Amino acid sequence: MPDASATPLVPGEGCGTARRRRGGPVSAVCLAAIQLAAILMPPVLPAMAEEAASRSVPYLTIRNRTGDTDPRRFYGSERGVLDAGYCDIAERRLDILAPIADAAPFRIPEEILRVADIRPMPRDEVLSALAASSAGASPLLYTHGFYIDFDKGCRRAAILQRNAGLEGRFLWFSWPSDGNLLNYTQDEADLYWSVLDIAEAIIELADRFGPGVVDLAGHSLGARGMVLAIHDVVAQRPEVKLGDLVLLAPDMDFDLFTRLLPRIRPAVQSITVYVARADRPLALSQQVHGYPRLGQTGNDVSRLEGVEVVDLSALQVRSPTGHLYHVYNAEVGADMDQLLNQGLSAAARRNMVQLEANLWRLEPGE
Repeated sequence: MPDASATPLVPGEGCGTARRRRGGPVSAVCLAAIQLAAILMPPVLPAMAEEAASRSVPYLTIRNRTGDTDPRRFYGSERGVLDAGYCDIAERRLDILAPIADAAPFRIPEEILRVADIRPMPRDEVLSALAASSAGASPLLYTHGFYIDFDKGCRRAAILQRNAGLEGRFLWFSWPSDGNLLNYTQDEADLYWSVLDIAEAIIELADRFGPGVVDLAGHSLGARGMVLAIHDVVAQRPEVKLGDLVLLAPDMDFDLFTRLLPRIRPAVQSITVYVARADRPLALSQQVHGYPRLGQTGNDVSRLEGVEVVDLSALQVRSPTGHLYHVYNAEVGADMDQLLNQGLSAAARRNMVQLEANLWRLEPGE
């Protein structure tokens, strides 16, 4: 358990470069981050593969442009102005790993994705293209969590877009996360700085697409930002009505969410929260913050009136941390597909077992 009395870091410094004040112990945040590092580093996969078809992810971002021509470093981790465009993803097959994928302790992807190109475009053109490609379906605005640089975030957004059947109606919002495992508190600061921009993006989409249409999703720390942004939207424009809200492994104080819920619930059509018992980063976040996280199991979800909570603990843990089930578990993508594309409640979706009035368990598919 991290030492809650640890001396804080010098502001603006990560754990790796921070100076301890008066020789005090390492901070609780740093200790938790170091613990997380041991489980979060991805496996090294063979590079031998043939490149296959590419696909694009439309984005909004408030990251800085670096001036680097390498698409992986086109955007940095500093705060910038709102930008838009397309992130082109190339796909590499790894069929050599197929025979051992199912036996692995976590799923080895069948393909490696790489960012092939970044194409900045005027925001109005990106949103107009989104309106055309969605073909009348609800657009979905998604934002990522902690420890995500632009390159990694774009690749994971592409996977989620495909897993949940959201091609043509998906828009990724990238806030300036450092992509540095030891900078959790700095990422929190940048997330809070980004909330107003996320809120403005929601309002612009709602004005363009109409009431009750725009769906929203956030993962981990990004889910916290999405909730706070909706709260700001309600304060600015109480008449705005939104579509479905999906919170994946939300790294947010459970009690804080219960206090905000009565204010944001009337603005959205539905709220779905995905939780998992094996989510190790959220367990560490609870240690750092001192309070249970919304994405953890064991909370009194009966307090979440009008919210459907889906427990994923029965699914195979396919990522080293148990935190990335929206990327690694096909069952989660299929469930989101039924929710967002078919408009089905938990009671009507496949492989659901009701545990309490608003708590469901998603079972592995046959």
